[in-house]
Amino acid sequence: MAESDSGEKTEEPTAKKLSDARKKGQIARSKDLGTMFVLVGSAAALFLMGSSLVDALSLMMKRLFSLSRKEVMDVHALYQIANDSVGSILIPFIWIHLIIVFAAFIGNTLLGGMSFSWQAMAPKASKLSPMAGFKRMFGVQSYVELIKSILKFFVVFISAFLLLSSLFDQIINLSTENIPHNIAHSVSLLLWMFLALALSIGIIVIIDAPYQVWNHNRQLKMSQQEIKDEMKSSEGSPETKGRIRRAQYEASQRRMMEEVPNSDVVITNPTHYSVALKYDTEAGGAPMLVAKGIDEMALHIRTIAKEHGVEIISSPALARSLYYTTEPNEEIPEQLFAAVAQILAFIFQLSAHKKGKAKKPKAIAKNLPIPDDFRY
Repeated sequence: MAESDSGEKTEEPTAKKLSDARKKGQIARSKDLGTMFVLVGSAAALFLMGSSLVDALSLMMKRLFSLSRKEVMDVHALYQIANDSVGSILIPFIWIHLIIVFAAFIGNTLLGGMSFSWQAMAPKASKLSPMAGFKRMFGVQSYVELIKSILKFFVVFISAFLLLSSLFDQIINLSTENIPHNIAHSVSLLLWMFLALALSIGIIVIIDAPYQVWNHNRQLKMSQQEIKDEMKSSEGSPETKGRIRRAQYEASQRRMMEEVPNSDVVITNPTHYSVALKYDTEAGGAPMLVAKGIDEMALHIRTIAKEHGVEIISSPALARSLYYTTEPNEEIPEQLFAAVAQILAFIFQLSAHKKGKAKKPKAIAKNLPIPDDFRY
């Protein structure tokens, strides 16, 4: 079997394949990266707002443990005290949650970007299939996740051991410190240990993030036949494109033929080439080529010209030059101005002669001034 017909997925995914996968919610994601950001964000939130939260909790406890008998017996007063107590700790709690949510958002969109897909949320029968679940349990991805879990255990275990070893003396000395300094010191030690353990997951992330990108790209790889099929579906089959080109060509030919009756002169080969020119004396500028054709098209241009009384002039060299150097609705080249001017002067004088306003013009010179570079 030829390599081009091989079903092996060896080609990089196309932009369309990547876009379609994103719409389905298939993007590179590292759960460990998101987990690390959440944990680090939690530690940062506690460092930033921990003191405010402790102060608020302290004030709340003092207030609740100093209730008078009158306040205890008054339901409305208890409600007001409860509201005040909750309100005092609400702001620190809100800031802590906002910091954690922000960290979670960054961690989960840093790799692969932000994506929202209804297709990913839709229920799938394959997820409910026992066989599909069995394959997932014993698939390659499951073994990869198992290795990652074991690696995470050892990384966190070793990090915790090193931390406890380095801080062992400070932890032992907490019992000799005075209250509340020992409490503040212990909380500080716990926060720093928590942050260090959260950052230790970065060792897993350094391995997991590139792997997820590689695995995502591997899953989306395409065979050469899939690339060909995609090109056909996006750009259309060769037969369809051929029909479109033919339709466009026929439409342009019809528009071109509609301009022939409005032209001033048709210059011919006299059989193989025909070009129709129009010169707007009021607008000025150069004469325009409005239609051109060879063989059958040339004959069709001459037929339309005769039907509408457009003068037909035989000038083989000039007809070929105009055909090969000028496209429809373009001005003629400057190098052909002199030759075309003689043709137009003859046509305008002939028109005036037919109206009885001028003498019959002399015949057009056989050798018109056409540069050698414009002879075909």
